[in-house]
Formats: sequence, C-alpha cells, structure tokens
Amino acid sequence: MYKAAKDRYENMRYNRVGKSGLKLPQLSLGLWQNFGEEKPFEETKEIILKAFDSGITHFDLANNYGRPAGSAERNFGKIMRAELAPYRDQLIISTKAGYGMWEGPYGDFGSRKYLMASIDQSLKRLNLDYVDIFYHHRPDFETPLEETMKALADIVQQGKALYVGISNYPAERARRAIKILRDYGVEMLMTQPHFSMLDRWVQKEGLADAMVDEGVGIIPFSILSQGLLTDKYIDQIPKDSRVANPDVWFLNEDNITKELRDKLKKLQGIAKKRKQSLAEMTIAWTCIQKGISSVLIGVSKLSQLESNLNVLKNMSFTKEELDEIDAILEA
Repeated sequence: MYKAAKDRYENMRYNRVGKSGLKLPQLSLGLWQNFGEEKPFEETKEIILKAFDSGITHFDLANNYGRPAGSAERNFGKIMRAELAPYRDQLIISTKAGYGMWEGPYGDFGSRKYLMASIDQSLKRLNLDYVDIFYHHRPDFETPLEETMKALADIVQQGKALYVGISNYPAERARRAIKILRDYGVEMLMTQPHFSMLDRWVQKEGLADAMVDEGVGIIPFSILSQGLLTDKYIDQIPKDSRVANPDVWFLNEDNITKELRDKLKKLQGIAKKRKQSLAEMTIAWTCIQKGISSVLIGVSKLSQLESNLNVLKNMSFTKEELDEIDAILEA
C-alpha cells in the first residue's frame, strides 16, 4: 500500500497563482508525452509517485494526451484510484479540451457540445468527481468566444471543475475571455502558453504583461523547447532523440542549426559556472520570469525528474548572468 513521503513538502516552493487563493508547486508535472500506452504502466506510476513524494502536487493532463489519445488520463486514473485516492485533497489535477479527440464534427475546437462532452469523458477516465482546473486548449476563431467561455463557466458552476483556464491564447483574445468569464461570475485562474528561452513570444507580444494586469497566473509548457535546451544536441543528434524520430512532426534536424548550436554552447558555459546542466539552468530561468506561477516539466524517465528537482537548489541569478543570457538570446 503506497504511503506518501512524510517530508514531501519540505523542499518544494509553492507560489500563489495570480490574485487567486490557490498555490501551485514551483514545478508541475505535465503528462503530455510518455504517460500513455507508449510507456510501461509501472514506469509511469513510478514517476508520478516520485513526483508527489517530492512535493509536486500539480499534474497536468488533456483529453488527447498519450498514445492513443485518452491513455494518459486512463493511466493517471488507475494510479488515482489505487494509490493517490487518500491524498485527493492534496492534489491539483488539470485537464483540457480543444484539439481533435473523436470522429465527427463534435470532437474538436471550442463548441459547448464538445467541451461539455469532453469534461464528462475526462472525469470517467481520471476516476474523479471533479478536476481542479479545466482549460480550453486552444483558441477557436470560428466559435463565438462567448459560447466557449459560457461552457467553462457552467462547468465550474456544475462542480465539475474548481477553476478554469485557457491555453495558447494570444494576449488580446485572452483579455476578452477573462472579461466574458467575469460577466458570468467566474474568474479565470491561469493561462498555459508555450514559452522558452528560444521562444519568448509571451514577453514580446504582451501576454505576460496582460496576465499580470488581470491577476491571472501563467504556467508555461515546452520550456526546454522539446529538448533543444538541453546538453544533448550541442555536438550531435543522438539516434534515440526526438529529432531523429521521423514520427515527431514538431521537431526535426532542420531545427538544429549552427547558429542554434553556438547559442546553446554559450548558454551551457553559463550553466557550468552555476554548476547546473543547461536544462536545469533553463528551468530556473523560466521560473523567475514575469507572471510565472509554476512551470510544466515533462520527463520520460525517473532520472530526468530527479535532475529537474535539483533546480530548486539554485534558482537565483546575478544581474550579470541575466544580462549575459539576454545578450546570447538576442544575438
């Protein structure tokens, strides 16, 4: 019978999300890849339980996560029922809907039909009565924003989610969504954008400033740029890497340019002086950016989780380090 580590809250930091009363761990575990049927279930369970034993209380899913779609929620639901059920009130579990999930015209984008069906399906797979956070996964420019936000508000009012959020929304549309939700009596908790040292659109296009103004938290994903901001691609492309895998459509050899490698080598030099890996320094840097409440880490094995947790030991940067990083990124 699983019993959580007694010291699990001693080393993790917890941050308030925007102007809400909710706190999230500095590091949250995203279950986008590697938590479906593509990985042995016992490995999945080992990583999730180790994360909770280390103070990670927030587990982030979506209806389409895992291969096949829905398998990450099903696996987490098994672990929830068998091991984590006694700790439900110590967990923050989030899921999303917005990408293609089932055949026909009703399993995609942002209609009320889709979102209402999806939350019910997710709760069944997760073995839960409610999720803590439910997101609309991507903007839908054909469905009226009022329809999508009304569905989110109703999901809260029906008790199927405690909070709602959005993902991948640009700044102006996010502001509109926040206003519409407020008109329905629901505050938006947070937004989940892709963001990294190599893709700082959140800062450059005003999303970070807008969310701070609105009191909404930010929890970025892809903070390591799908592995580019690690030591593995600096010299060559490993045969077992995502870049070498032809089935990974969002990453390929064209991404690994000489210019990128030069930047990575310089960033790695700063990381070594800090006695961190490039990935560890990148996570620490992301944590201190404006408006960030928590960051989503994705791992494929236990050793990666343990390495990511080391970030908590060294999250401070000198002004000189930050200036040097900015100069490298802007070059």
